[in-house]
Amino acid sequence: MAKKVLSEEERHEKTLMVLTPIVSVLLALIVGAIIIACLGKNPLEGYGAMLQGSLGDWNKIGNTLERACPLIFTGLCAVFAYKCGVFNLGGEGQFIMGGCATATVVLGLGLEGVPGLLLGLLAGIVAGAIWGLLPGIMKITRGLNEMITTIMLNYVAMYFMEYIYKNVFSDQGLPKTYAMPQSSRLPDDLGFHIGVIIAILLGIFIWYVIFRTSFGFKIRAVGMNPIASKVNGFPVKRLMLLAFVISGAIAGLGGAVELLGKTPYRLASGFGSGFGFDGVAIALIAQLNPIAAIVVAIFFGMLSTGGTMMQSVIGVPTAIVDIIRGLIIIFAVAGMAAIKMPKIKAFFSKRSENKKAEAKA
Repeated sequence: MAKKVLSEEERHEKTLMVLTPIVSVLLALIVGAIIIACLGKNPLEGYGAMLQGSLGDWNKIGNTLERACPLIFTGLCAVFAYKCGVFNLGGEGQFIMGGCATATVVLGLGLEGVPGLLLGLLAGIVAGAIWGLLPGIMKITRGLNEMITTIMLNYVAMYFMEYIYKNVFSDQGLPKTYAMPQSSRLPDDLGFHIGVIIAILLGIFIWYVIFRTSFGFKIRAVGMNPIASKVNGFPVKRLMLLAFVISGAIAGLGGAVELLGKTPYRLASGFGSGFGFDGVAIALIAQLNPIAAIVVAIFFGMLSTGGTMMQSVIGVPTAIVDIIRGLIIIFAVAGMAAIKMPKIKAFFSKRSENKKAEAKA
């Protein structure tokens, strides 16, 4: 198949889109450095401590990867849905339901060993897919806004999880479930659990599906223009529903991996909290590229693990890390929106025309 030749304007836009996240990170770090300096601390020392805390040795690298793991799953969840033009803000609920289903299967059936591990992961995938299916059905049959329904289902999932860990599998009346059996947990012989490898391989596979298969082409076509896709014979509603199901399954697998792979290996208050919306931010910063989403998620993991070390070394609150992360999101989204503005496009178009005129002269 012949490779598409990009015009000069398209090349400029593509270059700017690639540079935008990088510039956003640099700007956020500069602003963070200014805030640290205003607190009377040394920004370079603080950022050095952050790097040391996140990448200083193999154990710290393992902690960073484990912290990034759930973000990779929820980021990929958002990427796949958004590529099809549906806005799944329910990654957190699907993640939580994946964890609930895993706990129910493993603890409820008393499973241990490899069967417990495999069936627990499978239960998470199925539960996440079903939780993604619900807003998909409501959208394609009743036309309900998926952003509203997915957010509402997040709260349903959260309170359902509370019922699970307070009533069904409560550990001696405490607000937490029993710990997953040792033999059913994900192996962590590498210094981090193998769920990290599963997440990275899944991201590569999703990239291949989206950009190298006919199914992925249909998904992207529906996301770019559902009306034109329908005119060309694509089953738009079916593809949207599939996008919801697959997106939910990815998040559900993330919940299962988090429960079976990371201490304390049990459901309790705060499980999955914030991962869904962080995943949406990661997907936007990565410009809906699965490989880039993995990189951004790992960077967010570095900020989280390194922030604790920065606090202990220079004595600044860990809220600085939250500010930096928020600024990255703001700068990245604002930058990508600015690139799409007609005036910006007209500027580069005019520059291209001037270059062509100079070349002819």
